[in-house]
Amino acid sequence: MTEAASPQDSPARGFLTPEPGRGGLASWIFSTDHKRIGLLYLTCIMTLFAVGVCLGLLMRLKLMTPGNTIIAPQTYNAAFTLHGVIMIFLVVIPSIPASFGNILLPLQLGASDVSFPRLNLFSWWLYVTGALVALVSIFTGSGAPDTGWTFYVPFSERTTTNVSVAVLAVLILGFSSILTGLNFITTIHQQRAPGMSWRRLPLLVWSLYATAWIQVLATPILGITTLLIFSERVLHLGLFDPSRGGDPLLYQHLFWIYSHPAVYIMILPAMGVISEIIPVFAHKKIFGYKMIAFSSLAIAFFGSLVWAHHMFTSGMSDVAVLVFSFLTFIVAVPSAIKVFNWLSTLYKGSISLEPPLLYSLGFILMFSIGGLSGLVQGAAGADIHVHDTYFVVAHFHYVIFGGTGLGMFAAMHFWFPKIFGRMYHRGRAAWAFGIIMVGMNTLYFPMFVMGLEGMPRRYYDYLPQFAHAQFISTVGSWVLALGLLLMFHNLYAGLRRGAPAGPNPWGAATLEWSVASPPPKENFPEPPVVSKGPYDFAPREHHV
Repeated sequence: MTEAASPQDSPARGFLTPEPGRGGLASWIFSTDHKRIGLLYLTCIMTLFAVGVCLGLLMRLKLMTPGNTIIAPQTYNAAFTLHGVIMIFLVVIPSIPASFGNILLPLQLGASDVSFPRLNLFSWWLYVTGALVALVSIFTGSGAPDTGWTFYVPFSERTTTNVSVAVLAVLILGFSSILTGLNFITTIHQQRAPGMSWRRLPLLVWSLYATAWIQVLATPILGITTLLIFSERVLHLGLFDPSRGGDPLLYQHLFWIYSHPAVYIMILPAMGVISEIIPVFAHKKIFGYKMIAFSSLAIAFFGSLVWAHHMFTSGMSDVAVLVFSFLTFIVAVPSAIKVFNWLSTLYKGSISLEPPLLYSLGFILMFSIGGLSGLVQGAAGADIHVHDTYFVVAHFHYVIFGGTGLGMFAAMHFWFPKIFGRMYHRGRAAWAFGIIMVGMNTLYFPMFVMGLEGMPRRYYDYLPQFAHAQFISTVGSWVLALGLLLMFHNLYAGLRRGAPAGPNPWGAATLEWSVASPPPKENFPEPPVVSKGPYDFAPREHHV
């Protein structure tokens, strides 16, 4: 296909057209259009993602060789704390729900907007406020926080760095997440088009629905926990400090009661993205629609019951260890159902190997490696040996960056022509994917080996026996960064001069592909009436 467009071939601008009475930045930051709010989230998230990647590269550069090099130990502690806080709370958790969820949810439901447009805008303002407060914590007070993103006590109570402001930033971001979840639940219940029954919901909607319940029910616990840390530091209550009769294990329970379900806030929307993409490029109905939808709810439920598998080495009764280990293996079942159904959908499909499918296949590979390595830690006996080692770092990044990250990139390549009305260069997108996959595995797989050999995570320095693996891992970070640069450059070039994409370049069947690209401001000229499922495809045609 042609990769460049002349000015007269430019697509209609749809919702991107300036709003009456407002221009410039004001037409965006005060807009209640769900699509503009989603793009605002996406812009902020990608900007902060770049910051998080730079911090990660800085840490890998330090770890390339043993010894006191590049940065001081305290700076290193601040760097891995900021990397974690930015990537978890500002990038990964809101990445797909807040950006693509906002853009696509009403379109896939056949609605004109979310149920509470002003509350939606307020959620974005809270997100920006939380990000700014987190920025303040870096450059004010006695220095950037150095506790790690978990803010474990009693160190987070006693450190002189600016932890108090950082936990307030997390509290504000939690409110943003709760309000988004409430908005999505209400929208899914109340704004479905005529004929859009629960059995006709796109699987992305099911995943956003399950995610929204976790946001609403689990995030308040995070708010309580951050307030308790703030109170401990300011009022010296002694809730967690053992020198005052407090219990630090209580903090771990409170933190992980939220933070393990938060892993599913990160991964469930990415699973929904993969469930949308695979049937389109296999050009056949999704295999086991009901089971994929049910498994999203099952993951949300069982994922809320396994928090203490992060605490096997902290000191629990044997009965508690047995129960949480068993539940950890149970929560793997609905995830395995999804992987099985995705692969079954591809089986004997008429496969078109487009960039969105490449990223989806990469997701399946990386998530499977991460998930299987998670079972190693779910087994209490094995976890004693790998707990707080690089094995955990590798597992987490395979699941979150290899899972949620690739899911995010798959969504960007799949819905890019719908959002902007233009197409990127497919060849360069495929090359970028290949480089990213090589970089990811070169960066993270040696960490499994180092972890099994006893390399602790978060350490500023290490024994000479780990030098070769650390060097290989650092080289992998450079390859990954190169792939990311190529991917984003290609998308930016497509945004500026890509060929017009048309309303449905992939031949998809969900409602967002039935309107113009970019979508009009009110989404649908007339309210749609749904009479078929989201994966009932028309006969195969050539799509521009």
